[in-house]
This record gives sequence, structure tokens and C-alpha cells, in this order.
Amino acid sequence: MKINIIFASKDLARASLILEMLARQGYAVATAHRSREVMGMLAEKSFDMVMIGQNLADEEGLTFLRNLRAKNKNIPVIAMLESPDTYLEHMPSGLNMETLLPHGHSGREASKISYKLAFFQLGADECLAYSQDLHESVARVRAVVRRTVNVQADEVLKMNEVELNMSSYTVKIGGREIKVTAKEFDLLYVFLSSPNRVLSRPYLIERVWGYNYFGSPRTVDVHVRRLRSKMGKASRYVHTVPCVGYKLVPSK
Repeated sequence: MKINIIFASKDLARASLILEMLARQGYAVATAHRSREVMGMLAEKSFDMVMIGQNLADEEGLTFLRNLRAKNKNIPVIAMLESPDTYLEHMPSGLNMETLLPHGHSGREASKISYKLAFFQLGADECLAYSQDLHESVARVRAVVRRTVNVQADEVLKMNEVELNMSSYTVKIGGREIKVTAKEFDLLYVFLSSPNRVLSRPYLIERVWGYNYFGSPRTVDVHVRRLRSKMGKASRYVHTVPCVGYKLVPSK
């Protein structure tokens, strides 16, 4: 499945290399400058992860993370730091020492709080630095995805005689394996995950191709047609909804 990420920072040019590397690795990354943009995007669509810089255009990254965690405690968050050893020069708006320091720390330690520690204290799942090796950064992003995204490695989805195995990345119809492409596999996963739900072409584009895809929605029709041809008699479960999209209807 395509992993959809929001990358929010005041200076997106600073993040160009990591953004390019994530795209090469198959992640779909939408960008934002302001916290209100991020919150609006999260309210409208389903994202798998948020990556934030030390500063957004309208508030500091730490303040944004505190506000985000007050509303959403589950979405994975990765902080992008200017340097792994930078320290806070002032206390961000709405925060205090008690919030940012681990229990039992006080005195001199309170005068030196690193951004890394502060982000972790406020609920970040990982902290990366722009100076860090890009391959290591992407590997750490992938590790967070494995720990937090809901698709389990050994998950098997079944519907009537159709079986989709997320571990072996295989599809079986009536016990016989059929060969499908990566996009066909992802389409079938979305269908099996949403039985009896009408799925529009734009929705399928977002879930399978990602938010940065700008091709024709008719691409969905081509891939669904190819998938149906491989499914044989089981293709009867995939219904076309005229002018809208598709719906998977299991037999009773």
C-alpha cells in the first residue's frame, strides 16, 4: 500500500533532498507550511504519518506537536531537526520546563534541553536531522511505518474464495495463486478492506497511487479491468457503480 505522509515545515527547500528520497522509495508526500494547513488536511483525508520541522510558518514545531497530540494521539510523528545536538534557546509558546523534562530532572539540566529530547517528550516517534545520512533517514522512516501503520506483516484478508496475504504479497482464488502487479494487489487490498462500500475513483487514486498522483482517474478503470480478468469467476464480486467508481460485494 502507498504510505501517505504530510511533511510540514517553514522552509521546505531545506527538506528537498529527504523529500526526493522518500518519493524514490515509493512514499507519497504532501507538503504544508502552516499548522492550520496540516490540521485541515488531516481532517479531510487519511494520512499515515506526519513529519514536522523545528519551525512551521505560523508556529514552532514543538507547539504544533503539543496541539496535534491533544487531538490525535495515534498518528506517527517524525521531527526533522536542523542538527541532532541543537538546544532550545527559548521556551516555545504554551510549554514549560515540567512539560519538556523527564521526571526527576531539574536544576542545571533544565537550562539545557535539546530539541530532540523536547520532541520525544511531546510524543514524537522519531527524530531525524537534515545532516543525517539520507539512506539512514529513510530506513528510520520505514522502521516507524513498520511499528505503527496498521497493516501487519502476517495479515491475511479473506472474502469468500479470495485470499490476500500481506506477508507473502500473494493472491489466491479458490486456493490457486494468481499473478498480480503491485497496483492490482493494492487495489484488491482496498476492496477487501472496504466491503459493500462505494469507492470513488479519486479515493482509489489516493489510496493506491498516492496524493501526489496527477494522472487520469481512468487509470483506475484500466487496472480494475486487468484485475478482474485475472480473478476469473471471482470478478463478479467487484461491481461497477456508474459515474462514481466501484464496490466489492461479498456473496452471502
